[in-house]
Amino acid sequence: MTSNRPYLIRAVYEWIVDNGLTPHLLVLADNPNVVVPRRYVEDGKIVLNISPIAVRGLVIGNDEITFSGRFGGAPMNVVVPVSQATAIYARENGKGMVFAPEEGGGGPDKPTGSDSDSGGSGKGGDRPRLRVVK
Repeated sequence: MTSNRPYLIRAVYEWIVDNGLTPHLLVLADNPNVVVPRRYVEDGKIVLNISPIAVRGLVIGNDEITFSGRFGGAPMNVVVPVSQATAIYARENGKGMVFAPEEGGGGPDKPTGSDSDSGGSGKGGDRPRLRVVK
């Protein structure tokens, strides 16, 4: 089964824009497949303003997010593997969605499930768990 992350990013992006707010994307920038302006990376992360007035040609695909933007006046084509996008939220109120980091870097997203959370207990009856994300 494919990852639901790109679908959720697209949905939250549309919701933020429809409400007249500014969508920001938090990206883990240490992956070599991430193409972002490195001088703005702090602690291995970068926050990108992906609002319609800030970027051109935004494509939130199933494998990567691409757009053209200006950073310090210099144009740049940005490429972010979807697996490296860890949150999308509105700048004005912080509402949005946070995603758990994924192992394996810039490849296709891998589904997360109770197997990785169970600590190898071998029990097949573990129930899915929900958690509150603020």
